[in-house]
Amino acid sequence: MKHIGPHVSASGGVENAPLAAHELDATAFALFTKNQRQWFAPPLTPQSIARFKERCDEYNLSPDYILPHDSYLINLGQPDDAKLQQSRDSFIDEMRRCEQLGLRMLNFHPGSHLKLIPLEQCLDRIAESINLALEETSGVTAVIENTAGQGTNVGFSFEHIAYIIRRVSDQSRVGVCIDTCHTYSAGYDLKTADGYEATWQEFDRAIGLKYLRAVHLNDTKKELGSRVDRHDSIGKGLLGMDFFERIMGDRRFDHIPFILETPDEMLWKEEIALLKQLSDK
Repeated sequence: MKHIGPHVSASGGVENAPLAAHELDATAFALFTKNQRQWFAPPLTPQSIARFKERCDEYNLSPDYILPHDSYLINLGQPDDAKLQQSRDSFIDEMRRCEQLGLRMLNFHPGSHLKLIPLEQCLDRIAESINLALEETSGVTAVIENTAGQGTNVGFSFEHIAYIIRRVSDQSRVGVCIDTCHTYSAGYDLKTADGYEATWQEFDRAIGLKYLRAVHLNDTKKELGSRVDRHDSIGKGLLGMDFFERIMGDRRFDHIPFILETPDEMLWKEEIALLKQLSDK
């Protein structure tokens, strides 16, 4: 059984996110715990925290299948020391918000070197940032999302992610979210049957399947290896329906959240129903 849902709005308060997921018949969901375009936000109120937990219980939405995402401003590989500290402080705040909500994961993009420092130095800064955040929090796993490799973003190679994980002190609290659009754009051929299996074998070799905590399930508008991040709706892009049938039928991934970041939210309910149908085959 697959647990599937989209990245829903938390407009009006985080307590509205489980309600939005329930209305779409989702069994998993993602959210921002604050405005993703701000470094910091007012603290969560006790009322919002309690209502969030109550609604998750009411709609049978387990923290195992809820994947909050951090602010887009954060760059844990930032070359500038002052800006890096700002990113680290904001990331720790995001981890603490997850703690308060009883959530077990925080998904984030690893960072960018901005052509100002070498790749390995950027990766070292990301690993150090994770270590600092884990020291300041408890119970929340830092989940690294692979990237398409657009611009100066790191993390498009499985080897980049493996490098970071090897330098995390508490590896029980670090994991990976694979975005299917990003993976294809980064040059991993998920589309064909042979390429699909080869991609997961390479992931297992480089990183280890035990670190896979979630999947962002998206089709893509851009060709293999383009290094361009352009999501598409399920079955409407270059990955095509054969891929989605394959991954929905892959029993290795039955116990992690599958999060839709597809561009047309009017299709989300239909996409969730379709993917559940494929999963039940």
